[in-house]
Amino acid sequence: TLTVSFVTFNIKMPQKINVLRGSCVTIPCSFDVENTHEKNLDDSCKACWSDSLSFNCENAKLKPTKEMTGDLKNKDCTTTFNDASYLQSAKYYFRLECNNPLKYKFKQTGVDISFIAAPPSPTLTPSTLEVKEGASVSLTCSAPAPCWSHPPALTWSPNLGQSQETLQENQDKTKVKTSVMNFTASHLHHGNKISCTAVYQKQDGSLDVTAETSLTPDISYSPKDVQISVSPSAPILENQKVTLTCSSNANPALENYTWYRADGDKEIFIGTGSSFNVSVSTIKSTFFCKATNALGCERSSNLQIDVQYIVSVICAAFLWYVGSFGKLVVD
Repeated sequence: TLTVSFVTFNIKMPQKINVLRGSCVTIPCSFDVENTHEKNLDDSCKACWSDSLSFNCENAKLKPTKEMTGDLKNKDCTTTFNDASYLQSAKYYFRLECNNPLKYKFKQTGVDISFIAAPPSPTLTPSTLEVKEGASVSLTCSAPAPCWSHPPALTWSPNLGQSQETLQENQDKTKVKTSVMNFTASHLHHGNKISCTAVYQKQDGSLDVTAETSLTPDISYSPKDVQISVSPSAPILENQKVTLTCSSNANPALENYTWYRADGDKEIFIGTGSSFNVSVSTIKSTFFCKATNALGCERSSNLQIDVQYIVSVICAAFLWYVGSFGKLVVD
């Protein structure tokens, strides 16, 4: 037996489109006609739109030209209004009229057109970023493109790597502009805002409008920039006690500091803590520290403390005194 499927009048379009004031808009649209009308889809067919259910293409509010619509012979009723000021916030219905018996108003569904003064913020995927240093990161920024011929321009700040832009289609055939930025996570990115800005160009000559969204990355990394400071700074005398302080930058936070004295090629462990008190001498004057967190350990460079003998200090003071006294006598 031969089974014949019967096609009825039907139409597909988005339920709602937000239109930026002063811009253009594209309404994606496709339709079906009854089998008996397939032959009537020809070059005479034209499209029209209205926010009323009682209309024909003579009294319709919107009469797009063939250049503004898709190929009606192939059931493509996608329509672009380059000047959206002809529309208002309302539900619009589509009607097809041909110079033959095919004349039909698709009352099954319409599209809600809503005007907005400012574009919505772009969408960042992922919306949060928590990775280890060295990980490959891919961030995607998406912004709606209600006007296909003038989609928004997307920019990254800072620009951390290569980015690629595409115009993608949603399930309801509306479109979004996407930009994918790929980069390698660094400790330098930690806590520094990454933002994506969408710039919409208006067709009525008014100023461009922008929308921005951002995230603050949480990059985990082993200790960096391990440094030692000494107090007092100078002069340091033989067997004098000094306070050594170790500092570093790390995420997660540092778990401990360990102190070492360098003796030739030997590393002699002498204590722990971010600060450490130690007596120094001319033969025990080179120190370094190590900073450790959950991801690793890093050492500082060697600190060579300039230790002076007491006799050297006395001689220096004596010479200064003699010089000063001699000057007084001459005066």
